[in-house]
Amino acid sequence: MLYLLDGYETERLLFRKIKPSDFNTWLPFHEEPLSSQFWEGLPKNPKIACQQQFNRIFERYEKGLGGMNALILKNKNSLVGLCGLLVQEVDGKEELEIGYSILPQYWKMGLATEAAIKCREVAFKEEWASSLISIIHVDNIPSQKVALNNGMMLDKTTVYNDNPVHIFRTHTP
Repeated sequence: MLYLLDGYETERLLFRKIKPSDFNTWLPFHEEPLSSQFWEGLPKNPKIACQQQFNRIFERYEKGLGGMNALILKNKNSLVGLCGLLVQEVDGKEELEIGYSILPQYWKMGLATEAAIKCREVAFKEEWASSLISIIHVDNIPSQKVALNNGMMLDKTTVYNDNPVHIFRTHTP
């Protein structure tokens, strides 16, 4: 499937497609208020928010629009996050985004950066795009740090899905 990293790995992480059975393991992400504190328009009910996210992931898979991969911590064989390449439309232009989310108990361990770097490397090696973006709420400093650690620079500020966002960008080396 286009833009998926199924089977790729890093030092600590294995990438694989999301499965419906991952739902309950991922639900704590939506139960933690800090996970969605910056994004307006998400359902307040964690189960509904998680189901909407999973529906979108599987829709992306079906339509060839990339998608999130499950991040499996190799030494524990456990799901710790989601990361992937997503076809997005920003300001009328189709872009390839590196998106990432980590379960709260695994925050501040460098896992988002490790996964995002792998997405960048694979996307450029496979020549899927000449530039990649990350769409990050203007107040989400932790995610902005991941983008910077992934070699991205602030490209512009705009509105995306009714949220003020920074677009971070990196280009083919």
